[in-house]
Amino acid sequence: MRSRYTAFVMHNAPYLQQTWSLTTRPAHIDFDTTREWTGLQIIGTTGGSPFHSDGTVEFRAHYTAAGTPGIQQENSTFTREAGHWVYVAAL
Repeated sequence: MRSRYTAFVMHNAPYLQQTWSLTTRPAHIDFDTTREWTGLQIIGTTGGSPFHSDGTVEFRAHYTAAGTPGIQQENSTFTREAGHWVYVAAL
């Protein structure tokens, strides 16, 4: 999750595509250039160990847009594809 957050901050579309499930990956990623990401807070996780094939990460991503602070809160699902953790969708 932290690496994907960093990829959003850096507008690194190739990395986001690489870490997105083949089942839900969009053809193109559009970045909201009005948001300046200012921090990531992991609230909780489920699964995700070497013994799991699925997991979730609940997080708050803090940003500023037009001088106004905001928060994007999401509970994201992840799964393993070809041995690597990939983002599936938000719950």
